[in-house]
Amino acid sequence: MIKKNRKTFACIFILLFGCVLFYTGTDGFQAFTAETARVNQLIEEKPTFPDVTFEDSEGRTYPISEFQDKFVFITFLYTSCTTVCPQLELNMAQVYEQIPQEYLGKEIVFLSISFDPTRDDPATLSKYRTYFGSDGETWRMARISDENELQTLLDAFGVIVIPDGRGNFTHNSAFYLVDGSGSLIDVMDYREIDAAAAKVISILETEKGE
Repeated sequence: MIKKNRKTFACIFILLFGCVLFYTGTDGFQAFTAETARVNQLIEEKPTFPDVTFEDSEGRTYPISEFQDKFVFITFLYTSCTTVCPQLELNMAQVYEQIPQEYLGKEIVFLSISFDPTRDDPATLSKYRTYFGSDGETWRMARISDENELQTLLDAFGVIVIPDGRGNFTHNSAFYLVDGSGSLIDVMDYREIDAAAAKVISILETEKGE
């Protein structure tokens, strides 16, 4: 009887210990993967968009303050990508189409940022944007030519970009939302198109009502 009780106690102890490890290792059951934990941390920290200079598909150059007092809906990509990037931009196009026209360009702009500035020059970006319905104004595609500035932004927003040595990159993908003061306020699953659109519209309506 005593032996059986000891065995039961040991099983309970192991189970509880395992639960504690799982809890602490997954940010309190909220993050089941490293990517989810990364996103949760970003949303909590709300990093500020660093001082970078964009060059867009029209050849215009400007800082992030170009979008001051506007929300910016962002993706990171490279145009030579044949895997996730085209789907990422197609999904972004669907979010863009759901945003009421009254907000586009006035309260929010869409921005696709290339992390392959050597190949993604303005002419390449100008051609690429036409595949997804980007108008080059309310939805812009741009590169950051300065490598240090680009890396600072990628690091700040937790964007992982790993070159494979053959001109391609392994990278994570998401929708990023920056507010009018340049702070990152949300990171959304790019596969959840309707949910992302609904969240953005809700934020815009709330902002308008204030």
